[in-house]
Amino acid sequence: MNPPPSRIESVADLADLQRAMAGALFRPLTESDGMQRANAKTAEAIITPNDRLSAFERLEIYNRQYWFRLLDCLYDDFPGLRAVLGGKKFHRLCKAYLAKYPSESFTLRNLGSRLPQFIRDEPRWVAPREELARDMVAFEWAQVVAFDSAALKPFTGDDFLGQNPADLRLALQPHLTLLALEYPVDQMVLALKERTLRGDASNAIGGDHAAHETTRAMRMPKREPIYVAVHRHELDLYYKRLEPEACTLLGALRDGATLESACEQAILSSTQEEADWASQIRAWFENWAALGWFVHHDSVPTNDKQ
Repeated sequence: MNPPPSRIESVADLADLQRAMAGALFRPLTESDGMQRANAKTAEAIITPNDRLSAFERLEIYNRQYWFRLLDCLYDDFPGLRAVLGGKKFHRLCKAYLAKYPSESFTLRNLGSRLPQFIRDEPRWVAPREELARDMVAFEWAQVVAFDSAALKPFTGDDFLGQNPADLRLALQPHLTLLALEYPVDQMVLALKERTLRGDASNAIGGDHAAHETTRAMRMPKREPIYVAVHRHELDLYYKRLEPEACTLLGALRDGATLESACEQAILSSTQEEADWASQIRAWFENWAALGWFVHHDSVPTNDKQ
């Protein structure tokens, strides 16, 4: 990066100054959450010291606050993952993640979008609880998706009348995520929220992020494979347990199968020896249609199809 100009005499000089300032602010913090010494020359060139703080110390305030704001967002969006890892380990994970995937969006909503992939690619940051961490981060990111993703016009129960199951293709609401998990993280998140309401835990964090630890140790859940749908209904977030066959059926519809084919896939995937599938599937669809989960396949924008 070029050094900042000593004088601002043109629009190009101003742009160079802005790039230098941004480069200093966006440079990751040190292990002890201070500003890197690599910013010293930039600070001396663009910041005037005062009787209390040097140029480096004044610039460090902005550098730290930028990174603490990003860390705050991850603390807010992933409290369950923090409970799994503990405060200090979660803090180190977040710093490593942001160093590899810095904020590139106009909205902080997207800040954690690549955290599930980061944990899969670099599991050492969550060892020895890799599987539990993967489940938790997927579950919590699904809640972010459910919170503000689009809600399209639903395909209602009446819309099924007269439709040929062999031809009908449905899609799922963009805010709905299907998850097949190895741990009951939904129960762990509910327990964590109850503790927060009682004042035993808090998502707020102070200036010393690395030392911050507000969540008392929680008992980790035992392995118990579950299937869950995370969705929004009437402006509130919900997560709903599903039978394995129900998850298979919904997943097939999401992936473009016809209604007939999706039902066949669900039945063939089942280990149940005796089941009244006609009644069971009818009950599922009555419930899912009432929740507004379905939309017509052609109504979903191509880039929103899962």
